[in-house]
This record gives sequence, C-alpha cells and structure tokens, in this order.
Amino acid sequence: MRRRSFLGAVAAPAMLNAAPQAVAQSLPAGKVLKIKAVEIWKVEGRRRALAGVNNQFQVQPLHVYDEFRPKPYRDNPNPQERESAVSAYYLTIRTDGGPDGLYGPVDREAATVIDQDLKRFLIGKDALAGEALWDQMHRSNRHSRRGYFMMAISAVDNALWDIRGRFFGTPVYRLLGGPTRSSVAAYGSCLGYSTEPEAAARKSAELLAAGYRHQKWFMPYGPGDGLEGLDKNVELIRAVRAAVGQDVDIMCDAYSGWNLDYALAWARRCEQYNPRWIEEAFHPEKIESFVELRRKTSIPVATGEHFYGRWETHEYLKAGAISVVQADPEWCGGVTELLKIVAVSTLFDAQVIPHGHGVHAALHVVASQPPMTCPWIEYLINKMRSYHHFEKHDYHVVSGRVSLPERPGFGIELDEAKVEKKSLAGWS
Repeated sequence: MRRRSFLGAVAAPAMLNAAPQAVAQSLPAGKVLKIKAVEIWKVEGRRRALAGVNNQFQVQPLHVYDEFRPKPYRDNPNPQERESAVSAYYLTIRTDGGPDGLYGPVDREAATVIDQDLKRFLIGKDALAGEALWDQMHRSNRHSRRGYFMMAISAVDNALWDIRGRFFGTPVYRLLGGPTRSSVAAYGSCLGYSTEPEAAARKSAELLAAGYRHQKWFMPYGPGDGLEGLDKNVELIRAVRAAVGQDVDIMCDAYSGWNLDYALAWARRCEQYNPRWIEEAFHPEKIESFVELRRKTSIPVATGEHFYGRWETHEYLKAGAISVVQADPEWCGGVTELLKIVAVSTLFDAQVIPHGHGVHAALHVVASQPPMTCPWIEYLINKMRSYHHFEKHDYHVVSGRVSLPERPGFGIELDEAKVEKKSLAGWS
C-alpha cells in the first residue's frame, strides 16, 4: 500500500529558534548523550523575486526526446517582481540533557526515509557516537548504499555533527582538525543565467568584477539539438572566455546529457579556450566513457555529485576516469563519508570540490582540508538566493570568498521574521 504524507501543525520546539551557544559541555563518566526525538519540520513563507529571468535550462538526459526538449530560452526583457511561496524541510535531532542538532534544508525524498526508517533506529542511541551510527545506519538497510537512503544518512550524519559542535562549543571545521585558511574561495555556479553569447559575456564580466575568478557555465544543448546545438555550446564558451580573459577559470557542466562522441567533438573545439574542467558529461554508470574522454582530451574531467560513497569514488579514480571529485555531503553520506572520500582522493592526487547542493557541510569540510586537495566550494548563485531563505545567518560571497563562521556546530538558526508557518512533518 502506498503511504500518504501528512503535516500536523504543532508548536515548534525552542531548538528551531535558539541561537547556538558557544559553551562546551561534558558528560559524567559512563553516561551517553541519548537521542530522544528525530523530527522533520516543514517551514513555510513567502519571498519576492524577479519573474521571467534567470530560468535558462541546462541540457538533460531526457532532451534526446523531441517532446521533452525545451525551446531555446531568452530572458524576459521586462521582468516583474512577484511574491511567491517558499518552503523547506529541516531535521532536528533532540537529545536527553544535551544540545539538539539542526540541519537543512533536507530534500523531501530524504526526509521521508528519515521519518519512515531511520527515526525508530536512532531513538535511544548515543548522539556523540557518530562513526558507529553512520556504520550502523549503512548496515541497517539493503538499499542504503545509494540513492534516497544514502541521502537520508547524509542528513542525519550532518545533524549529528551539529550536535557535536554545539556540545563542544565550536564550529564543525574545528572538530575536523581546524581551519586551513580564514576564508574559502567560492566558484560562481551560473545555472539559470542566459547562455545567449552576448548575455553570458555580460554576466561573466559582471561576476568577475564582483570577485568570481572561477565560474561554471551550464551547457544548454546536447545530441538531440544536432550540429546547431553543438555550435551554440562552443560559442557560449568562446564568448565567456573573451569577456573574462585568460586568467579566469571557466568550468563547463553537461549534467549527464551527452554521449562520448558528442563530448569529444565539443572538447576538440573548446580546448583552445582552456576550460578548467568538463563536468558530468555522462550518466555516472558509464565509467568507460569518462575514461575515454579523459584519455582523449587535455580538458580535465570532473564528476561525482551522484557518487554515494568512497567505494564508487575509488572505482572512478582507480580507472583513471576523472581528476576532480565532486561528491556532495548532502547526498554522499554526510561529513563523515566526505572525509573518507577526500582521503581516498589524495591517494590519486585528485582534487575534491564538493557539489554545492547546499553550503553548510561543504564549507566546513573544505575549510578543514589542505587547499591543494580542496581548493574551493561551489556557490550556485541563483539557487542560494532562496535555498537558505529561512536562515538568519546567510553566507555572503565577498570578492569571491566565504568567511568561516564561528558559531558552534553549523550555526544554523531560523529567522522567525521569514517563517509564517512551522509544521511537524511525517509520512505513514
């Protein structure tokens, strides 16, 4: 029987409102910090934004079908500001006598797994025994190795790291070994910006002026668009390179929408523009295509946002398929697993630059690792305008860098002025 979701509006616990306290705690000998509740909260509100702009599509695997391939996109020349509804899920793990953990936003698909499967398992466990809990969650279900279950493990693991940071009164990156720099470089991920050559040239120059010396542009066309689409993909990179000069890193993302022949044709024509990497040209199971692409082009090859653990990362690196690993701590197993992926990657002298589904966990991990291994975080410029909307402490990119927070844990605190409704979510 298919389970239906429900949302019950109840009074939110203080955890969702309280600022993290930088006060270290301790436990009596032999006592554990027990988990007493695992809660998914839906927060809702409204925000104003321009409608009709910044909706440029990127190539998708489905675009080989005519009925799923969109028409060429252009920004509305007269955009209007509109108010729209926004919502997000946050995970709270409450403890018996210690600090509570808060992490989010959490994908709805992961939230359902937490509510249906992991919640019962976690009650009564030691919230400070993070390594044991990760291993036990991973062993608890035959589907845990990837997909929604691993995404759920990721959210729980990150919330447990938040508990540890609050318990010891320090940011997560200090628990991971301390900062390797006072701020982290962010590359500007340009998803949504128009890829019409003139518009992309203007925007890339604006971003450079704002300090983004590393920019990622998303390829809008694939094999279904024929040679004309290939020409447009090449022209995009040519226009951006001409606008920003030779000293700016330009990355290119194909979101699994290409095949090997197409990728090689694009690479041959774009090598002259010196892209920093070509990302996710194929579906992740096509490891041989990644190997062949890397062998036949001078452009570095990147992928990994859909890696679900150190094992998959190791297979790619062992095969010589990529030189940049983009594992996402929101999906790959959380901070705990991303640290292991970093360790595996150092054996192959590969860089780990996490995919930027969110900012919190990626920033803290990157800040704790050597800059040679983890040089940047990804900052999806348009997405981040709304993704952390409900949070009091926003991440500001200044001159292309993000300063490290000093709040305990991840320092997440919801801004009550932006929250119109809180509901305890559940699926049964």
